[in-house]
Amino acid sequence: QVQLVESGGGLVQLGGSLRLSCAASGTIFSINTMGWYRQAPGKERELVAIIRSGGSTDYADSAKGRFTISRDNAKNTVYLQMNSLKPEDTAVYYCYVSHGRSYWGKGTLVTVSS
Repeated sequence: QVQLVESGGGLVQLGGSLRLSCAASGTIFSINTMGWYRQAPGKERELVAIIRSGGSTDYADSAKGRFTISRDNAKNTVYLQMNSLKPEDTAVYYCYVSHGRSYWGKGTLVTVSS
């Protein structure tokens, strides 16, 4: 079993920055893909960014150029640096880990005020 603990969400003004972190713990051998999804009120959960074990990344179009995903394999931690935040980025952000099966964090709320 893998447990995920997210941190770093909060309230930020238009144009501000936040850094999300997600630490995985438990019985871990080798984590494949790590990433972030988000779900805004009344909308479906959507991909924000993923990073594979080799370091390759994919971003949603809405995140390209503003968000950066990274990971520290020694700490089993994935990060999401979010810059130039917009009100439409307001959502609950969920950490995702692929380790034999999919694991999800409980989510951290990001609110961007205008």
